Amino acid sequence: MSTPQLVVHHDKELMVQAAAARLITKIVDAQAARGSASVVLTGGRNGNGLLAALASSPARDAIDWSRLDLWWGDERFLPEGDPERNVTQARAALLDAVPLDPKRVHAMPASGGAYGGDADAAAAAYAAELAAASGPEDHGPVPTFDVLLLGVGPDTHVASLFPELPAVRETERTVVGVHGAPKPPPTRISLTLPAIRAAREVWLLAAGEDKAHAAAIALSGAGEIQAPAAGAYGRARTLWLLDSAAASQLPRTLYPPASA
Repeated sequence: MSTPQLVVHHDKELMVQAAAARLITKIVDAQAARGSASVVLTGGRNGNGLLAALASSPARDAIDWSRLDLWWGDERFLPEGDPERNVTQARAALLDAVPLDPKRVHAMPASGGAYGGDADAAAAAYAAELAAASGPEDHGPVPTFDVLLLGVGPDTHVASLFPELPAVRETERTVVGVHGAPKPPPTRISLTLPAIRAAREVWLLAAGEDKAHAAAIALSGAGEIQAPAAGAYGRARTLWLLDSAAASQLPRTLYPPASA
């Protein structure tokens, strides 16, 4: 378990631009060290903002896009191409503009496809895909992701792990179907906390006054069942990337910013 580090930016735009630059560097370094890189994407306004900032960055060409694996932390269990699906939004923000290897873009299953309306079966299939991609060096049923991105909800949820719901209590499975989510759509697929913690680095994104209370709770020692963001951490590093509004309820003793 890594101790959370904080970087606080003046506003959301600076936050997503800096996060995009940081992610480019991390991907390039991983590719130089190991030949390829793996990143877990997140949706929401901050996750999509980061992807859009990456798309507009001239430095994006430093990445060898053909040697990058992309996964998702969660997905809305909706039909393929639905505009509310995280993968649909990611394609519009970035993915369609860069030369990715389609075989290395690991979207979560859509409803109405091979698994019909069975989110649990779809989750099991994604867990199997993760397990197939892991090797002996990963020491578990998921790859050791280089960076796993998470947005933080106003209720402290991350991925589709909501406070007190069964998915946040899961300790064995790596991917689960989520039913009765408190925000629409109610049916989703999500990585679990054990899968999230397989990542070398976990980056949590929070911007806006509506995230200030959630950040304060998650960083104050709250339990992960009540505050799922508190249970999201990386093996080597846990990085909270915030704007000043989201950090407004945090004691200044928690930062200055972490070093790069």
